[in-house]
Amino acid sequence: MNQFSQNTSQLNLFLVCGLGSLGQQCVDALGRFGVNVNAVELIKPTSWEVPNLDTVLAALVIGDCRQPQILEQAGIKDCRTVLLVTSNERVNIETAFACRLLNPSVRLVVRSAKQNLNELLENHLGNFVAFEPTQLSASTFALAGLGEEVLGFFNLEQQQIRVIRQQILPEHSSYHRQLFELNSRTRRVLDRNTANESSTSTPSQSFQSFYNWEPDDRLNAGDALTCIEIVDAATLLSELTAQLSAPQKTWKENVQSLLGQNLKQNLLKAWQWLGANQSRRVAAICGAIATTLVFLSVILFGLNYPGINPLDAFFTTAILLLGGYGDLFNQVPFSTPIPWWLRIFALGVTLTGIALVGVLYGLLNERILSARFQFLSRRPPVPLKDHIVLIGIGRVGHKVATYLQELKQPLVGISNTDLDPGELPQMPLVVGNINTSLSKANIATARSIIAVTDDEMVNLEAGLMSHAVNPDCDLVIRTFEQRFSDNLAQLLPYADVLCADAISAEAFAAAAFGENVLSLFRLDRQIILVTEYQIEEGDTLNGRILAEVAYGYGVVPILLQEKQNQARLMPSDYQRLNVGDRLIVMATTDGLRRIEAGAIARRCWRVRIEKSPNKESAFEGANAIARISGCSITKARETMAQLPVTFSISLYKHQAKRLIRELGKLQFSALIIENDFQKTS
Repeated sequence: MNQFSQNTSQLNLFLVCGLGSLGQQCVDALGRFGVNVNAVELIKPTSWEVPNLDTVLAALVIGDCRQPQILEQAGIKDCRTVLLVTSNERVNIETAFACRLLNPSVRLVVRSAKQNLNELLENHLGNFVAFEPTQLSASTFALAGLGEEVLGFFNLEQQQIRVIRQQILPEHSSYHRQLFELNSRTRRVLDRNTANESSTSTPSQSFQSFYNWEPDDRLNAGDALTCIEIVDAATLLSELTAQLSAPQKTWKENVQSLLGQNLKQNLLKAWQWLGANQSRRVAAICGAIATTLVFLSVILFGLNYPGINPLDAFFTTAILLLGGYGDLFNQVPFSTPIPWWLRIFALGVTLTGIALVGVLYGLLNERILSARFQFLSRRPPVPLKDHIVLIGIGRVGHKVATYLQELKQPLVGISNTDLDPGELPQMPLVVGNINTSLSKANIATARSIIAVTDDEMVNLEAGLMSHAVNPDCDLVIRTFEQRFSDNLAQLLPYADVLCADAISAEAFAAAAFGENVLSLFRLDRQIILVTEYQIEEGDTLNGRILAEVAYGYGVVPILLQEKQNQARLMPSDYQRLNVGDRLIVMATTDGLRRIEAGAIARRCWRVRIEKSPNKESAFEGANAIARISGCSITKARETMAQLPVTFSISLYKHQAKRLIRELGKLQFSALIIENDFQKTS
């Protein structure tokens, strides 16, 4: 948080150690906050991934960032925050200790995937936070694969929160309602695109700010509405009910389907299933031989002994197959004449049966020895259609798969190597060469393809192959260089090309100012950060009501926890922030920058109030004015005593219109007036 009591030079100086891809993106992100940035790099870069980055840097020091003299040369003693983002975790941790010795109060933002060590260092070093870039970007890749319906997903206070975009249809319950009516204790409107805007604007142009919509406008068919909502039990139950309400086939219908027109297809699938495993083929051959011998033996015994019962003939054959030749032919001489050829045939049946029993024992032993591993590694079948294909199950892919499973999305993974039996056990998996495994993942009927291997060329190749087979699917490609990402995005307009380091750098930059970044996602190609604030003395948020925070800084408050009180989701605009409160907001980088600098937007609107209907209405009207505007109750009552009057305190547009609606409920006549200075501001 911005504390004005701090020294100005320390407030604006940041140090980035490591100018790889992530480091350069962090410098660029910090530069947009208008602060001074120094950097340390072991070898001077010959080229910059981010254009004109050298002009953003105030100073570049060449040397080992672990050396105290190098850190002192880079201005460590005057720094507010040090970002340690080299590709070597050991170097980052060593540098963190050196920085803490040289500057006990500096904030440390470290790139590290060692979660346990990070927690220990946070307790010992203090003012320390660590991120793993692959973990930060995973949710963005997962959500990009969902298309435009679910844009964000995170958990707060054991409640699921999601950001969704919905195309309005005439049959929707929200159709033709005013936008302010859609706000509730579990939902907030973030953005609204009209049908014309949705059809003509590009994704990068459509979203401008969270409050760029008129509260009194009505929704029409074709409009795109973006909201944040709490996924309560009722919502989850309705979604589950919708899934379960799909018509289920009866067993008769399943049998008819099996024996009907799909018989040839089912036989082909059965043949492929047998051919996929050697043990299955051996068992099938043994079963076919035993069945043939049973039928042949029953026929031969029936022809030579016309009086024999078919059931007796069957059991006689079974005895022979189980090695019972001596039990049947131990009478010498025989009471009943037996043809010599039938005795030889019976001997052959017995020998064959012994061999088959031996094979059966072998297969059973094999199955018993491997039963534990097969049980653990058994995975669901590959979905047939409308699923997401995840290419690459590394650290990012594993996290992406976890997010998608939390969202109950049909999914299949493709990996070069098999996973451990207990790793993502509920995810269907295709193991093998990625290029040859696409067809096994039913790529032609997939809804989305997410390519997140550690090789961006493999991601590009797999993405292009998938698009050639299924041009209608959503395509997400992971890259590692911003310049390559920008070029690829222009050449492949149908693909969502995401640079992992560019996404993660936004969180590193926000954390550099002391904020706790809980989650991030994209809204029309803008990074949205879910950020936690602890209100302190001298903060730019202290003493403000949430309406001022929301409309003045352009952020969305989604959780407020006052001192010693329970946290509340979707808090009211009337709540005032005080020291010790905990606030979680959803904001763009620009919104966080405005909070950091205290650059609150100007209030440009006033409310003109006419004569009061009665004294009781005047009393309630004064309460509404004080509650919505944040002024004192004395000021509100003085205003009501001077009617008709223009309220002297300027408001934000959404504030002013809410006040007019509240006064209208009390039968006041009120209107919104534009301040004279707005046109020149």
